[in-house]
Amino acid sequence: MSNVAIVGATGAVGQEFLKILAERHFPVDELRLLATKRSAGKHISWQGQDLEVQETTHESFKGIDIALFAGGSGSTEFARSAVDSGAVVIDNSSAFRLDPEVPLVVPEVNPEDVKWHKGIIANPNCSTIIMAVAIKPIFDLAGIRRVVVSTYQAVSGAGREGIEELENQVKAWSQGEEITSNVFPYQIAFNLIPRIDVFQEGDYTKEEWKMVKETQKIFHAPNMAITATTVRVPVFRSHSESINVETERLVSVSDVREALSKAAGVIIDDEPSKDRYPMPWFSSDKDEVYVGRLRKDFSIDQGFNLWVAGDQIRKGAATNAVQIAELLL
Repeated sequence: MSNVAIVGATGAVGQEFLKILAERHFPVDELRLLATKRSAGKHISWQGQDLEVQETTHESFKGIDIALFAGGSGSTEFARSAVDSGAVVIDNSSAFRLDPEVPLVVPEVNPEDVKWHKGIIANPNCSTIIMAVAIKPIFDLAGIRRVVVSTYQAVSGAGREGIEELENQVKAWSQGEEITSNVFPYQIAFNLIPRIDVFQEGDYTKEEWKMVKETQKIFHAPNMAITATTVRVPVFRSHSESINVETERLVSVSDVREALSKAAGVIIDDEPSKDRYPMPWFSSDKDEVYVGRLRKDFSIDQGFNLWVAGDQIRKGAATNAVQIAELLL
């Protein structure tokens, strides 16, 4: 049994942590719920217990074995204190992902990296996780020379506020009222916004660079060529991705399909004749990454196209972190 703390317990990912811990029967002795001062004092029911949310402080981690950080500024402020108190931190923020001293782990891809942690293990970006699970079987089968990915990311990737903004805008539109935008730079209802996070080097966004650099680190493949375009779409939950892969070795579509069919965490949903393919509607609230539209890229000799959907709050955040905690046990 483990003493577990959740930092950011009242947010969307924190609430999902509670759900996943219960579903996976994670062996919890004490569960400590932590959040900002504003949320302290709230009560949350979990597994028949009434738990009071406490304010996160540098003293909050005494006696804790595993600290699950839901993300945000709390990671940079309190993660080191948690480690100093003897806890292993599994962090969902971007604060430590590219730190060479911190393993960046997707359990279906690089579980062995957990062994060299020094107190902190980073959970990758949600879109990175979903893509990594989908391309790992292809990487093992034939190597990967280049990846071109475009993402279609749900508003819940921006947290509870993103969900509420889409809801409010749809209601306002249906009632003929003025639509206002606070979370996103433009109206997201009935629109697409080809920008997630801030613009950085080369006019790529931070989200796009995350997918490049994190994937290279996870696969220990610094020379894997990756380019990404990330887009916010008016979907509540579950990200989708269009992925084009160029392999190192020549393999067939049937070879790739067989490898995907045997892969942990992957479900093939690919029957064009029956109009079957992955969609956010079906992948929401599930842990697996759904793969379909698998086909040869006829523009190059060793290329494949695939369409992927996965729940970014579950596998893209909470489930992946809990799976890392299971590896620790």
